[in-house]
Amino acid sequence: MGIGSLLIFLIVGAIAGWLASKFVRGEGFGLIGNMIVGIIGAFVAGIVFPRLGFSIGAGFLGALLHATLGAVIFLFVIKLIKRV
Repeated sequence: MGIGSLLIFLIVGAIAGWLASKFVRGEGFGLIGNMIVGIIGAFVAGIVFPRLGFSIGAGFLGALLHATLGAVIFLFVIKLIKRV
C-alpha cells in the first residue's frame, strides 16, 4: 500500500466515522476516534454486506458510503451493548 492509498484510507475512515457518529450518537469522537470508528465500520461492512448480497460500488464515494454504513451498524451495536 502506497502513501497515497494510506492517506485516502485514513480520510475515508475519518469522514465515515464522523458521519456515523452524527447518525447514531450526535457528536464526533475526535479525529483519531473517527478514523478508528470508520475503519472498523469498513471492516464490519466488508463482512456483513457480502453475506446479505449487498454491493455498493467502487470509487471514493462507494468506499465512503460502505464505511459509513458499517460504522453506523458498529456504533448501533455498541450503543445497544452499553444499555445492558
